[in-house]
Amino acid sequence: MAQSDTVDRILDAAEELFAERGFAETSLRMITSKAGVNLAAVNYHFGSKNALIQSVFARFLTPYSSTLDAEFDELEARPGDRALTVEEILGALTGSAVRMPQRNERGISIFMRLLGLAYTQSQGHLREYLEDEYKDIFNRFMALLKQATPELSPVDRYWRIQFMLGATAFTMSSSDALRDILQTKTGVETPIQEIAARLIPFLAAGMQAPDLMLVPRPEASATGNNRSAG
Repeated sequence: MAQSDTVDRILDAAEELFAERGFAETSLRMITSKAGVNLAAVNYHFGSKNALIQSVFARFLTPYSSTLDAEFDELEARPGDRALTVEEILGALTGSAVRMPQRNERGISIFMRLLGLAYTQSQGHLREYLEDEYKDIFNRFMALLKQATPELSPVDRYWRIQFMLGATAFTMSSSDALRDILQTKTGVETPIQEIAARLIPFLAAGMQAPDLMLVPRPEASATGNNRSAG
């Protein structure tokens, strides 16, 4: 078995098992069994389980970051001196993901499931790795988004980004099931590219919506005045 083939088989097995079971619940023995390799091969190529987890993410995120960076370059090189719109930024984000070469048809779904797990399970080493390894493209994305939403406070922007990531992670990680449900009910097939395209206006509207919850409601003020008067 060639070295590159061994590495790919280990990463493929780890990726699927982590997505199905979670990081802590997946043992190296499970991974070696699924990959058809011995434990020595995992130790030789990766050194530790944490390093293997990081490599699973790097296999997608490293080429994705390069693609996204080039997409931002192209958008900013367009004629005219204006900030990118939220729709353009999100279009680059989702478009770069769906254009990535996929090893299998569930590639995007699996990765988005893993991304969600990275922030819901106790994987401090992974969050530190992602923040350090991909800080340049993340900072560029954040700077562009800040330019596109000057009306938002840092706190508002932070939470809206979290809501946006949550909606994206759920939709894309559940895309197979959601597509099956729609096809069963309507007979309509939905390619992954269409799902990503439908997400963009929804997410953009959420990022730019007026924050009505923080504005005092007239009826609430009136009720308070009435109670005071009583």
